[in-house]
Amino acid sequence: MEAKTQGNTTGLKKPTTAETKANEGGGIRGGEMEKKHYNNYHQNWKAHTPSELLWEKANEQGVDVLSEEFARIMDKEDPLREFRKRFSYPKNGNLDNTDLELCDAEQECIYMCGNSLGLKPHSVDERVKGVIDSWGNKAVGTHFSPPLPAGLCDRYGRELLGKVVGADPSTVVLMNGLTVNLHLLLLSFYQPTPQRYKILIEGHSFPSDRYAMVSQMELRGYKPEEAMLEVYPREGEHTIRTEDILSVIRKEGDSIAVVCLGGVQYYTGQKFDMGTITKAAREAGCMVGWDLAHAVGNVSLHLDDWGVDFACWCTYKYLNSGPGGISGAYVNKRHEGRDTPHLKGWWSNSEDTRFQMKKTCDVAPGVDGFRISNPPPLLVCLVLASLEIFDEAGMDRLVAKQFLLTGYLELLIKAYFGSDQVKSPSAKIITPEDTNQRGCQLSLMFSYPLQKVHSELSKRGVQCDVRKPNVMRIAPAPLYNSFSDVHRFTTILSQVFELCKTEAA
Repeated sequence: MEAKTQGNTTGLKKPTTAETKANEGGGIRGGEMEKKHYNNYHQNWKAHTPSELLWEKANEQGVDVLSEEFARIMDKEDPLREFRKRFSYPKNGNLDNTDLELCDAEQECIYMCGNSLGLKPHSVDERVKGVIDSWGNKAVGTHFSPPLPAGLCDRYGRELLGKVVGADPSTVVLMNGLTVNLHLLLLSFYQPTPQRYKILIEGHSFPSDRYAMVSQMELRGYKPEEAMLEVYPREGEHTIRTEDILSVIRKEGDSIAVVCLGGVQYYTGQKFDMGTITKAAREAGCMVGWDLAHAVGNVSLHLDDWGVDFACWCTYKYLNSGPGGISGAYVNKRHEGRDTPHLKGWWSNSEDTRFQMKKTCDVAPGVDGFRISNPPPLLVCLVLASLEIFDEAGMDRLVAKQFLLTGYLELLIKAYFGSDQVKSPSAKIITPEDTNQRGCQLSLMFSYPLQKVHSELSKRGVQCDVRKPNVMRIAPAPLYNSFSDVHRFTTILSQVFELCKTEAA
């Protein structure tokens, strides 16, 4: 085998068709479905599983669904393929952990880490320059001068952000960081009483969420062991059943003040049934909030339709705003007249009275009243660059491609590394197979040591991340990832497994 193998598929030991379909969960035989062209799949993709559509497409083209040729066909017919050119794609030679004896320095890396940090849109360079030049050329005048007035920049992007989260533009805003926003919202929406004082979260929630909930409880005089409810997967399972969350809400609803889960669970990649959970919790009299860090820009969101009370999210993952990018917040329009205490600052004022310098704050309605300080235009302009790309691509088309792209990753993983393959290295997918319960991310567990696999992948130009205790997260993002990326990743994973197998012998 050659050392530099990123474009070479010979590292994959091809399973038989029977093995492939057994591991993958069933292929599709010719004539079982009406023939459709990939460009039209986004119109009816929900009617079938990803594997069914992928097998059918391969049969249509007369190629092996597991082949590199099939990946190239899917890329050629991908209606979103040109968007990849709008992003800066790292090359292997620029990465810290690559071994250039094992990969080509000039080749683009295999980036599967959009769930952790999105790629940089090329357009941010010009936007950042515009903000800097305005400051340099106009000094204090930059606060109210185009193209992005510093003092008004949180007005911008609301229409686009509202589309992404399924909300009225007046109910969303860019401000602060995610956990800061979560604290600000909980200070208002978590109003415990002697009878209703608990917060319901998912077990193994993102640590920062848990810290925030515990802090809020302690600030109100409650101990976490008495005020926190956590829902865990059943024994032997990796993800949480919706019925178990609903069961807790039914049993404990009278004592729950707030239900606040992650829309997409960071560790397993499980997408919760946000609509059903929100409805049940609100009927039980609970306030409902969602941390959408791993959901925004990844899955379809309908905050207004679901009746969510509040939500917050970061923008540096799927929304590609850069490390530490500004975050977003949502407050349902029905809370505009809600009179509960919350932290205030100058920017909490209504915009038309802010500069009257009143002694008391003329609190802006809804989410605007939760703003505290003037927004940073440099961070806002980064989000705007990506939101414009999202608007051009369209969330419906992105989700439709994601359905097939992550489905293709699933197909290849199961075909080559399914746990029922005798005497072969295995990779177990713990993310739900049901596409209604996931987005881009698949979380994998390996039969070989996680850190060893991750280190060897990194040497070969694969960018992905691990989360302890034992999961690797692989997240092909439909804006800039290709089917060929997925095939290359699987090829390299096979090579790494062969290395681990040899070393363990």
